[in-house]
Amino acid sequence: MNQVLVRPLWAVMLLVVAVATVSRTAKARSKYRFSYYANGRICVDRLGELDGKRPITVPPGQGQADFKPSWSKTGDMLVFFRRVKNDPVVVNWKTVICVIKVNGTGFHELTDDTHTNFNPTWTRDGRNWVIWNRKHPDKGHFFVMRSKVGNKPGQEVAISDERYHTWAHSCLKDGRILVESAHPTQGWGYYLMTPREGGESTYESIDVGDLLKKGLMCRISVSPDERKVCFEHLLGHKFREPGHAICIADFDAEKRTITNIKIIANEERKPAWYAYPRWTKDGKAVIYHANTTGKGKLFLYILKNGTTKKVSTDDNIDYRYPHGEDAPK
Repeated sequence: MNQVLVRPLWAVMLLVVAVATVSRTAKARSKYRFSYYANGRICVDRLGELDGKRPITVPPGQGQADFKPSWSKTGDMLVFFRRVKNDPVVVNWKTVICVIKVNGTGFHELTDDTHTNFNPTWTRDGRNWVIWNRKHPDKGHFFVMRSKVGNKPGQEVAISDERYHTWAHSCLKDGRILVESAHPTQGWGYYLMTPREGGESTYESIDVGDLLKKGLMCRISVSPDERKVCFEHLLGHKFREPGHAICIADFDAEKRTITNIKIIANEERKPAWYAYPRWTKDGKAVIYHANTTGKGKLFLYILKNGTTKKVSTDDNIDYRYPHGEDAPK
């Protein structure tokens, strides 16, 4: 009689332990969600499940691919660009700026396929504008464009002067945009740009210390609390893709300074593709991709303890361009 009662009790206890273990594991896996590129498609997965097997986009044409998603501050949409015409020279691609909901519905195009449009993101000022960089058709430099969800191709407007190079990196809650620019009077540098339609924007210079003397800051992203930035740093002033270091630094939007720079990956400047650092939604970690073996992998750096771990799960997939939930770059 006692044995009959004891066995079900132990069974229940084992079930409780198993459920608790699964619950803890699921919680650990689901702390962060990311969007990312996997073999030319955009995926959305939770940490621990970044396997590239559930894409939310499938490019319709041969040679087409989807690149560089950015997650809206409202948490329900991604913007990315679709390559529709390939070319050995990347800046000669023809691309379309696209928006899709995180669940894979609501796909629509904000531009046509006649331009080179790169690296879109979202404003953080509550308007949820989409901004991106467009190549000048004649001069070859880039300027900043803006549109909004629901617009049709042709309704986009320029918000930086088309006569000189300006490249948008990241946005602030007050509406300013962190840009690099070859400003005609203030010179080459990094600025907080207050956008105006038609290109009559104002530029406030950012003091980046010795970084400009040593090389270029690339793919800068402001943290959710706007107190830090992550970025790539390239030694020298001629852009090339391999050999970047991944960095974090303190950022003061009021004083317009970037200080206390720390390299978190590729301090040795190995000739490999370390790129695209982006923040988690809580600002406690930075995710980036690194390609040292012919296929990209994703890595997560934890600020609190300075540890790094590989978080992509399938070494046969080419992972790139990770982006954290609710954290526009």
